[in-house]
Amino acid sequence: MKALRFERKAGKYVAASIAGRLGAGKGAPVGPLSLKDVDEPELPAEGWVRLQPRLAGICGSDLATIDGRSSRYFEPIVSFPFTPGHEVVGSLEDGTRAVLIPVLSCVTRGIDPVCPACEAGRTNHCGRIAFGHLEPGLQSGYCEDTGGGWSTSMVAHESQLLAVPDALSDEAAVMVEPTACAVHAARTVAASGPKATVAVIGAGTLGLLTIAALRAEATVGTLVATGKYPHQKALATSLGADQVVAPRELGRVLRSLTGSFVLDGGQLTDGVDLVVDCVGSEASLTQALQVVAPGGEVLVVGMPGHTTLDLTSLWHRETAIRGCYAYTRPDFDRALALVADAGLERLLSATYPLSRYTDAIEHAATAGARGAVKVAFDLRKPGR
Repeated sequence: MKALRFERKAGKYVAASIAGRLGAGKGAPVGPLSLKDVDEPELPAEGWVRLQPRLAGICGSDLATIDGRSSRYFEPIVSFPFTPGHEVVGSLEDGTRAVLIPVLSCVTRGIDPVCPACEAGRTNHCGRIAFGHLEPGLQSGYCEDTGGGWSTSMVAHESQLLAVPDALSDEAAVMVEPTACAVHAARTVAASGPKATVAVIGAGTLGLLTIAALRAEATVGTLVATGKYPHQKALATSLGADQVVAPRELGRVLRSLTGSFVLDGGQLTDGVDLVVDCVGSEASLTQALQVVAPGGEVLVVGMPGHTTLDLTSLWHRETAIRGCYAYTRPDFDRALALVADAGLERLLSATYPLSRYTDAIEHAATAGARGAVKVAFDLRKPGR
């Protein structure tokens, strides 16, 4: 079968890191990722099935890995060589379609009894992702044994499959996994009660989906988002943002909305109770801390990497930074409905065959500037 494989090759990883600094997505041609003919992954145990990917998305964590920007934190919870791709809609052997729920928790790993988090249904908090009968892997797509969506075949545990209704297109179904991330964030916000004003930083795929999910799942008065490009601003507005501003304008707009004063350096005296950071960069986190109110919270939905932050305001203003990772099964159930209700398949901008993986990755890495949102691999046509 055909698969894109990411191998543990230190020299190529360094080359990817250097190329990635020169331009987003430039790590693909020189790094440890390559298209190969490989054997299909074996079924690890009873309860596992084969899944033939139809569409598989490219996400920010994939791009960080390919460009050599991923954190060394992941080294003990990833196994090599792995086939990336965790945003997957595929076909089962009986001809039905399913969306992959990628988290590899106790049940998928054959661990009995399951950990307290899995027992409570919080599989995203499972701490046993390096144990059991599978090689380490925080998700399918980062585990040697499971394979991933950037291939013509992978394996999945029955508990990882969400049936796709006949009326839902593949293009819509491939948006379910990233939408589940956004739904998980929105449900986290909803659990803490209504919010008068919320700021969402970033209008890439995750930012746009989070705007839609906040409107569907939480009680938010005014929602202000940042967007760099015209198509991002238009989509953010259509999905529920009340105002969409350039990143540099966020402080000024929130100062006016909240009646704040502004200190030298951009720190607001008041600010909003909640900032949802869908970027996870040093610049976005710094801005989030500048505009969040004393006692407020920054919810980090975008995967951060290596950053340097001045956390003095965190102490002085008693604010909080909270991570928001992945999802649970109920998040997927709700995401399936939200994708259909909000027409989120419109965020899929382009698809590529595996043979053009360098073009696909560069397009995904520069999506905003090129007027795109989500880019995916299309595995539906033989020979592609």
